[in-house]
Amino acid sequence: MTDDGTAHGEQTSGTEYAERLSRLQQKWWKRLLPVQAPYRWNIRRLRLGRVLDIGCGLGRTLHQLDGHGVGVDHNQAFVDHCRATGLVAYTPTEWPTAPEARPESFDGLILSHLVEHVTPAAADEILQSYLPYLRPGGHVHFITPQERGHASDPTHLAFTDFDALRELAARNGLAVEKAFSFPFPRSLGTLFVYNEFNVLTRKP
Repeated sequence: MTDDGTAHGEQTSGTEYAERLSRLQQKWWKRLLPVQAPYRWNIRRLRLGRVLDIGCGLGRTLHQLDGHGVGVDHNQAFVDHCRATGLVAYTPTEWPTAPEARPESFDGLILSHLVEHVTPAAADEILQSYLPYLRPGGHVHFITPQERGHASDPTHLAFTDFDALRELAARNGLAVEKAFSFPFPRSLGTLFVYNEFNVLTRKP
């Protein structure tokens, strides 16, 4: 781990980071316009089944799963927020004794906007700790920001593109089924903050 704790994403563990994301989510245009509709459609069309959302944050993806998801996040403020809005979420410390923490009981794992906050070694460690809860043949879906989005957050570490996500999958025995840019073509990744790399993988 680096001296400032960034290797495992400690910069995202405090209340200050949670408050920052909450302020960004509450911008007037985000409340006025259905900006999450395309991303909701993207998650739902993957048909991931019962999902464990690792790094669930404020619960945006959990809300998109319509009650078919459980979240884990190392930021207590995020977990508290999720619970206050009716979602099921735990800290990593709480997770092993949670009633939902049964081996091979989930159809899918989602790591959305998590991998870019940690080193590759830490990403491997996090993924390996949750893979036992995924059934054989289940999916792991990774989402990371493209260039403009990556530059928008000072807590982002290494830029994590399609190649980096494929390497992460290979190191952990996952087979890549699909890789795509969303919501716009890859060429817009340097301009649009919310353009994302999506890589869908399968556990043998």
